[in-house]
Amino acid sequence: MFVVKSLQFPSQSEIDACLLSDQVSLRKRLKGLLRRQREGKPFDLGLTSLCQRLEQSAGIVAQRLEQLPVVNFPPELPISERADEIIELIRDHQVVVLCGETGSGKSTQLPKICLAAGRGVYGRIGHTQPRRIAARSLASRISDELECELGSSVGYKVRFHDRVSPGSHVKLMTDGILLAEVQHDRQLLEYDTLIIDEAHERSLNIDFLLGYLKNL
Repeated sequence: MFVVKSLQFPSQSEIDACLLSDQVSLRKRLKGLLRRQREGKPFDLGLTSLCQRLEQSAGIVAQRLEQLPVVNFPPELPISERADEIIELIRDHQVVVLCGETGSGKSTQLPKICLAAGRGVYGRIGHTQPRRIAARSLASRISDELECELGSSVGYKVRFHDRVSPGSHVKLMTDGILLAEVQHDRQLLEYDTLIIDEAHERSLNIDFLLGYLKNL
């Protein structure tokens, strides 16, 4: 007995279950295939390719969700007392400005708070630092707190060094690295969340980033 499986056009909800970096191209390809169907042109090969890419991307999302690290907040840090409040703000607002004293735990705990808010699955949590040594040391500190190997769930990318894996949920980097990525990822779809740290320093890189993100 032979079973013939006919492909169906994917729904918007199925595309929404894919990586952000794939969603735009998948929607564009789907629109083109639907147009070919209306015009009576062949579309089977294109639909097969589309469904394969969709399945692959959704599989990566499912794997990233399964591999999310367990998040705990050190009780001695002031920011830990407000973690639940910050999580709700992140879920409810596109932009959040967070101010706090030096040593309150902002830099180390904010990526973990974003993970607890459900971020880092459809795209990475990008976290910028003005200096390379800060990006590397923060990545090491956060990975230690999440009890994962550096370069797995938490990685970093600075000039001449890239310790980010396909499964990384959090990516520490210099603000210059993020600016450079704009050249090939205009909408920064690699990320579902961006943390611009030390924004009060108001360097040229930070000001360029804030202006670019405002447009996005």
